[in-house]
Amino acid sequence: MLLDASQSQLVLVDYQQRLMPVIHEGDAVLANARRLAQLAQRLQLPVWGTEQNPSRLGANDAVVRELCQRTLAKMHFSAVEEGLGEWLRPPAKAPAGNARSLPRHLQKGRAEAVQERPSIVIGGCEAHVCLLQTALDLLEDEFEVWVVTDACGSRTERNRDAAFDRLAGAGAELVTTEMVAFEWLRSCEHPAFKDMLALVK
Repeated sequence: MLLDASQSQLVLVDYQQRLMPVIHEGDAVLANARRLAQLAQRLQLPVWGTEQNPSRLGANDAVVRELCQRTLAKMHFSAVEEGLGEWLRPPAKAPAGNARSLPRHLQKGRAEAVQERPSIVIGGCEAHVCLLQTALDLLEDEFEVWVVTDACGSRTERNRDAAFDRLAGAGAELVTTEMVAFEWLRSCEHPAFKDMLALVK
């Protein structure tokens, strides 16, 4: 199964100013988060951010923060506990008409429902805490979860890798930034192909 850009949303978890300097390979992790957000914005995909206890850990990296449509400040380690899932699902439409209305398939001129985007592409820090708990809760809420391994970090490799093992066992797909980019585009004829190459090189 390949990622489909039209079905995807990007979630960037806790790339915070006071946290990133202690993350193993933090510069590379942050660079990949920025690449993902830039490409998602170019493709008009929703991009969401989270910040864990920002009064203590600071705001997200300025580039990441600017590329996010909204950023959720949270105290729970799982952003789903603080309402992220509501951001990721389109609002329910209020029922219209009455008992004598035509069946829905015969009604004309109805606005299309907000598009469902069930594939959540996610990266973040720390991989074994906030990223892990958010991703597991998203899986429980029946989203498809794609964890971008080279855009995830922890203070130690052991903790990061343990998170990946657990996430894979729970049903998350483990991918890389370039895998996501090439799957979102699918073809070298895509209008964003040159922009994507410039980002990943």
